[in-house]
Amino acid sequence: MSPLLIVKLGDFIPDLVIHRGDFESWISAGLGNVQVRVVDPRRGEVLPLPGEVAGVVVTGSHSMVTDREEWSETTARWLAGRVAEGVPVLGICYGHQLLAHALGGEAAWHPGGIEIGTVTLRKSDAARHDPLFADLPECFPAHVVHRQTARRLPPGAECLASSDFEPHHAFRVGEAAWGVQFHPEFDTVAMRGYIDQLADPLRQGGADPEQLAAAVTETEAATSLLRRFARFVAARSMQPETL
Repeated sequence: MSPLLIVKLGDFIPDLVIHRGDFESWISAGLGNVQVRVVDPRRGEVLPLPGEVAGVVVTGSHSMVTDREEWSETTARWLAGRVAEGVPVLGICYGHQLLAHALGGEAAWHPGGIEIGTVTLRKSDAARHDPLFADLPECFPAHVVHRQTARRLPPGAECLASSDFEPHHAFRVGEAAWGVQFHPEFDTVAMRGYIDQLADPLRQGGADPEQLAAAVTETEAATSLLRRFARFVAARSMQPETL
């Protein structure tokens, strides 16, 4: 099987990266025992040609999709091509919003501001028949930190999960392209690290970072999404070519 590509579009908090690793290392660990290749378009690294990867995971970022940076728009066009070819894609946070943008939806600032911490997600009816979400509980906790949102989903997309704050926490387009606003790669240390990093602006916005940190909990169901995606990619790569 060809490698599973991680498209690195952002970096975690520098102080924690030294001790904990970065987005791509957590995603790789969550995927399990699979061959992984990492490409960072921000640094001018070239995205693979068609047929060179079995699946794609797009990381989060501290950048904003609405800034339309050149590396971001280039990645969006590349993603649209891979989705059209039927390559399995999973976009996380920024990657979720970028995938929506790439496929004809819209990324925008969330009118409610920031969503951060461990929140409860609810599956939609469509999720009950989805290859990744079907076996997850009807409601499950997930780690989140985002100020922008996939405000409008791409044509034909199905919403798979939402929270009280965010109506589009997960979607699927076609048979093999998913976006998730939440972070399946985060553990409790990573989530509390973000809350601590943003403590001052959170207080200024009227939130209680100590209360948010105390409410952080394990998110086994959300974390399992990476393993589920890796198994989906492996199974799909064994199917006869149909495109």
